[in-house]
Amino acid sequence: MGLFGIIEEVINNLLSVLGSYGAIVGCIFILFESIIPILPLSVFITLNFLTFGSILGFIISWIFTILGCMMSYYIFKKGLSTKLYNKFKDSDKLSNVLKTVKNVSFSNLALIIAIPFTPAFLVNIACGLAKVDTKKFLGALLLGKVVLVYFWGYIGVSLIESLKHPIILLRVGVILVIVYIISLFVSKKFKLN
Repeated sequence: MGLFGIIEEVINNLLSVLGSYGAIVGCIFILFESIIPILPLSVFITLNFLTFGSILGFIISWIFTILGCMMSYYIFKKGLSTKLYNKFKDSDKLSNVLKTVKNVSFSNLALIIAIPFTPAFLVNIACGLAKVDTKKFLGALLLGKVVLVYFWGYIGVSLIESLKHPIILLRVGVILVIVYIISLFVSKKFKLN
């Protein structure tokens, strides 16, 4: 039995031990993963896909990922941004970084969020501190997290299959391009840049 077989066996044993409570725990961990970056989002999304199936697991993971990111965003936008700004207001570098983050286009923000290896907590913190418009941030999350959740769900559930059949990775790439094109349209239509 190879490494992937052992990992699959551990996940199946974990699911059978936790039962339906495992999914609830997974959802709670997804919420907190946006604030505590050491938690493995891919594992929790995989558990939801295994517990609920591809469609319901995707929807649940997508919703909780967005809720976690919004929670993190608001903590830094409403709670800590003024305190940190007052502490570092004389720093030109910080001011330039915050201006750059605030001026990132909607399409680029959606694309950054969609890339599966982008640290979500850093994006949430940066957007919160830069006081990025809430509609712009939420819209980018709604679009970008589709790719991220799809990627981690299917890669996590069928890592060996995805390596044998690169069509799954091709689908993720196609969805990434589609999300970027849609974000350009939404950005233009709602003037989110």
